[in-house]
Amino acid sequence: MNQYEVMYVLDPALDDSARAEMINRFSDLVVKNGGEVDRIDEWGKRRLAYVIRYKNEGYYVLMYIKGPSELPRELERNMRIADNVLRYLVVRYEGELPAKREMKPAPVREAAPVAPAAPVEVPAEAPVAEPVDDERPVSEAE
Repeated sequence: MNQYEVMYVLDPALDDSARAEMINRFSDLVVKNGGEVDRIDEWGKRRLAYVIRYKNEGYYVLMYIKGPSELPRELERNMRIADNVLRYLVVRYEGELPAKREMKPAPVREAAPVAPAAPVEVPAEAPVAEPVDDERPVSEAE
C-alpha cells in the first residue's frame, strides 16, 4: 500500500454539517476503495492566494491516507465532479506520517498610520487674466 497526502479546499460558504458531510464522503471513498485514513487535519478558513470562482477564502482540509495505486485516480475523479471542492492535490510520499501541522492564525494587518498632509499655501490674490477679444473687424475683401 502506498502513502498519500491529500489536500483539498472546500467552498467557505458551506455550513458545518455540509462541510462535515463532504469530509466524511471523501474518507469513506478511501475506505471503500481498499485504503485507510491515517489522519484528517482541518485547517479551517484561509485566504486564497488568488481568486477561485469569485471566492477569496477557502476551507482547507489535509488528509493522510494509505491505499492501492488506483486510489488517487478515483479520489481525484470524485473531487473534480464535486461542486464544493475549489482545488485539490494528491501527492505520494514515503516515510513515516509527519507530525500534525497546525496552521498559524492569519496575521492581522493593521493599516499603517497616515501622516497628516502638509498645508498648501495659496497666494492671497492670484492675478486674473484679461479676456482676449478675438473679434476683429471684417473687411469687405475677405
